[in-house]
Amino acid sequence: MPLDHRRLHGPEDSRPPELWAAQPRDGGGGGGEEDEESGAAPRDPCALRPLFARAGLLSQAEGSAYVELSGGTKVLCAAWGPREAAEPGGAVGAGRLLCDFRRAPFCARGARPRPGGAAEREAEREAAAALREALEPAVRLSRYPRARLVVSALLLQDGGSALAAAVSAASLALADAGVEMYDLAVGCALCRPPPGDRDGSAAGPWLLQPGEAEERGSAARLTVALLPALNQVSAVLGGGRGGEPEGWAAALRLGVEGCQRLYPVLRHCLLRAARRRDGA
Repeated sequence: MPLDHRRLHGPEDSRPPELWAAQPRDGGGGGGEEDEESGAAPRDPCALRPLFARAGLLSQAEGSAYVELSGGTKVLCAAWGPREAAEPGGAVGAGRLLCDFRRAPFCARGARPRPGGAAEREAEREAAAALREALEPAVRLSRYPRARLVVSALLLQDGGSALAAAVSAASLALADAGVEMYDLAVGCALCRPPPGDRDGSAAGPWLLQPGEAEERGSAARLTVALLPALNQVSAVLGGGRGGEPEGWAAALRLGVEGCQRLYPVLRHCLLRAARRRDGA
């Protein structure tokens, strides 16, 4: 009989779905994410996830940057400005930094709040406020009176440490736009697992740049934003049950050290973008 080329024919032989379910890890079939996480060796708490950064990606924005963390965190940021403020005739003063944070509908796995719902809008507003708090000390707003700078961050994939990656990407985007800055703002996230003992006396160590699964099961979270060249902390964001004040102080020191280690990668990214712009 003649073939129907408009249809995509299936395979001649079929296999039952049970064949691909719950295979052992060493059999090559992949036993599931939960098995991989439970069978993985404990990682070094002070280890940083490999970071990829690139500036100057978007032609429609005056400045842009993309930051990706190994494990599935991807953030794209764009920056515009300085633009004239919307309220003419106001008092002469420093400029304004406006930040926007959005989560892509496909950024996370599993159940998520209804797109455009009240819970998601509130979470995005809180993330935008945290982003502005971390970036404002790095920007010379006094150089732009009666002007506004706009930064927009889009979370493409949430694999953990999303706010810290957004801080670094937004800072790169502002620098790529030619905005005068005191220094780059580098973000680094930490989390602490819940106590393992029944009495709650023993808590796990703080983990640098946690993944999504580690953040989900954590008892405390912390995001540190640092101006490395000035050695000044621009923002400390987080909360939870982190233990004694000494534990929070140790986490802050660990976060500052992580930002210092990430700073050369971001600075080299800006240098590469400048060379590409000069060579174009």
